[in-house]
Amino acid sequence: MNPIGSGAPGAFLSALVSPRRAAEIDEADDVYGWLVGSWALQVLHYRGYDVRREGLTGELHAGWVLEGRAIQDVWIMPAREDRRAGRTASDPQNDMYGSTLRAWDSALRAWRIAWNNPARGHRETQIGRRIGEEIVQTGSRADGQATRWRFTEITAERFHWLGEALEGDGRTWRLEGEFIATRVGA
Repeated sequence: MNPIGSGAPGAFLSALVSPRRAAEIDEADDVYGWLVGSWALQVLHYRGYDVRREGLTGELHAGWVLEGRAIQDVWIMPAREDRRAGRTASDPQNDMYGSTLRAWDSALRAWRIAWNNPARGHRETQIGRRIGEEIVQTGSRADGQATRWRFTEITAERFHWLGEALEGDGRTWRLEGEFIATRVGA
């Protein structure tokens, strides 16, 4: 017997998913609402390597959750179509099927972020804010390595994502991941 009860997937999704941002989050603080929807990912760099020759693609799906107080997403690489066809990345470390929860913290006036990719055992926590035209998330991996993730060149149909790690000198950011995202199914 299902411990959650019969019909659990529908009940779970209806309890999780929200149609919009919570009224308590001001429009000016809604730095992630534009992300809601589905995106195709062109993978340029991953784990610090240029992977453009591999033609590695991915997908991203995001939506409001928890009564509109958070945005949750799923990042998948290789894309599900490639996974179903048995095609994988040439390096198993390029496997990503993870989720980010970005929850609004009114006391902090920023977004608390938790990323988990169980496909590789990769976890990070960060704080996200708009800085100029970019959305910048800073924090660290589970091993304490300082990280910075940035959404740049954001339009309704496209964005550029950069993931960086801080070098030992405490000043230099090393590129670890880079994606170009294009909205699909609009």
